[in-house]
Amino acid sequence: MLSVIIPAYNEETILPITLHTLDRHRFWQEMIIVDDGSNDRTAITKLPEGAHLIRHEHNYGKGRALQTGIANSKGDILLFLDADLGETAQYAHALVEPVISGEADLTIAKFPPAGRKGGFGLVKGLARYGIKRITGAEVSEPLSGQRCMHRQVAHSVMQYHYGFGIEVAFTLDVLRAGYTINEIEVPFAHRELGRTWRGFMHRGQECVEIMKTLWSKRKG
Repeated sequence: MLSVIIPAYNEETILPITLHTLDRHRFWQEMIIVDDGSNDRTAITKLPEGAHLIRHEHNYGKGRALQTGIANSKGDILLFLDADLGETAQYAHALVEPVISGEADLTIAKFPPAGRKGGFGLVKGLARYGIKRITGAEVSEPLSGQRCMHRQVAHSVMQYHYGFGIEVAFTLDVLRAGYTINEIEVPFAHRELGRTWRGFMHRGQECVEIMKTLWSKRKG
């Protein structure tokens, strides 16, 4: 069984489009949406058949939302998708086949170039450098949340990382455990904050959390 796990926080606008797209392109058998304490109408989004929504009373962070999704899912294959993929969620099946065939233990989506100028690549560069320094491996998309894996991989490496450092921590744990990673180009698109005040604030938070994650993993 393939379980799709979608963490969501204040996604009342785009989440319905993402879910409708996944409903039209049914390569999955189960879907778990985790509303991580949203203060909008995310929790009352219309769900496709076979989908379930679990709501956190508070905003605990993406890592906690993913853990809730894993704990409440039944599939032996887990596919993590962000809530803001919209119609491009139809391409998510590309991440599944290499895991099923045994070609990779974990697949990570590589996004096409952004249509809008974002930051200056500092956060992604920091994540890449830290992963290479700690493990010796080069990962081009360490911040991508679109990932597929066997349940055993998630259970063996998923630690309690609740902030924006979840993808970096997960990648480090997977590499240290000896699992194989395959990065796949998928024509996904999601919300772009661009070079706005909100965008710089978001990337600043990301940077702090990733630095904390890399420091703790380096010590570990």
